[in-house]
Amino acid sequence: MSENLTPSIFKAYDIRGLVDEEITADFAFRTGLGFARFLELEREPGTIVIGEDMRPSSPKLADAFSAGVTSNGMDVIRIGLASTDMLYFASGKLNIPGAMFTASHNPAQYNGIKLCKSGARPIGKESGLLAIEKFVTDGSPIPMRSVGKESRRDMLEDYVEHLLSLVDVSNIRPLKIVIDAGNGMAGYTAGPVFKRLNLEVIEMYFDLDGSFPNHEANPLDPKNVRDLQKAVKKHKADIGLAFDGDADRCFLIDENGDIVNPSSLTGLIAQRELIRYPNSNIIYNLISSRAVAEVVQENGGTAIRSRVGHSYIKKLMADTGAVFGGEHSGHFYFRDFWCADSGMLAALHAIAALGNQNKSLSKILKNYQRYFSSGEINSTVSDAATVLDHIEKLYSGKKSVSIDHLDGLTVSSENWWFNLRASNTEPLLRLNVEANTQVRLERVTKEVLDLISA
Repeated sequence: MSENLTPSIFKAYDIRGLVDEEITADFAFRTGLGFARFLELEREPGTIVIGEDMRPSSPKLADAFSAGVTSNGMDVIRIGLASTDMLYFASGKLNIPGAMFTASHNPAQYNGIKLCKSGARPIGKESGLLAIEKFVTDGSPIPMRSVGKESRRDMLEDYVEHLLSLVDVSNIRPLKIVIDAGNGMAGYTAGPVFKRLNLEVIEMYFDLDGSFPNHEANPLDPKNVRDLQKAVKKHKADIGLAFDGDADRCFLIDENGDIVNPSSLTGLIAQRELIRYPNSNIIYNLISSRAVAEVVQENGGTAIRSRVGHSYIKKLMADTGAVFGGEHSGHFYFRDFWCADSGMLAALHAIAALGNQNKSLSKILKNYQRYFSSGEINSTVSDAATVLDHIEKLYSGKKSVSIDHLDGLTVSSENWWFNLRASNTEPLLRLNVEANTQVRLERVTKEVLDLISA
């Protein structure tokens, strides 16, 4: 194995690791060379678009990657600073493969690469990353051919125009919103999007700073949205928006300062998309609330359950022609956006729904909040497979309980369900529980956690 290359940096959906230890300029060059070779074998177009986030290491890594690509005879279009969904936009609009340099919500010492084929089609472990890893590990000889060309192109305005063409926000009532960009890429993209709307925008942490001086750019962790919650209440705002580091995920805070369950936003957007595209398929991942499937069915759509992970959802959307997909982690996918995820597009849907009626966000979302959920609870285990097998045996004999293995172990009853999944990279089991009452939620959660720790 080549020096500096650790297998753990090739994740299920992207490449991610420590800068200067695992992710180096040499590694980026070899990955660019390997990616170009993979694309050649896939008969993909001979030009790759590259975007980068605000981390200090991103430009030099993107430079090295571009050198690897062009050494293989392919051309490169650099779009410079970009959110991940802006890179997906460029890949879709130009119909060429793409590479985004970002470590998303990871701390400052990390960086990584998200890759896609032309049309923003995902590349995950099973759909190309393993092959690319092998090329990087084994080495890709530089072919005897002309070196490709690198050019630069500004795609920001085109990206903004496309987003605003997908959601009608032309006649919304005046709204006051607070946006926490977390010093990430929303600080670059949110301004050009929201300045077009009938909004008073209060900006928080818009300065691009890959050291994340205010808080980690991971809104999934409640401690990272506390400042936003306080600001929404202080300014008496209608809504708060929190984006992660590469701005492909969006989380909402309602007017009371309460965190909105991402499943509620999934239900809201699903209903809106089913108005535009009646009788359509909607994808939801299996740790989303049961309310999502209920809302989809009530609005004439077909709800299709998916494994967790963007490469699975994007493939399922393409296979089924689904118009929309939502994940409990705050990723939202749109057929009109090449089946890719866009936190900014999800935010526009929320603002359109809020601005087109005279109700508060909490009242609008009440219909989508039907159950009580635990959130994701991680437990360290020495042997995940053995624990999962033991728990399955205990529940399989119970009446009115069903079990499936779409992703880990899901145990379902009429009034509750739980899912247990092993982490891809750590000795962890991830537990999600939902129930129709708070008391039942607490009982089932304690029961399963006790079994995990037994």
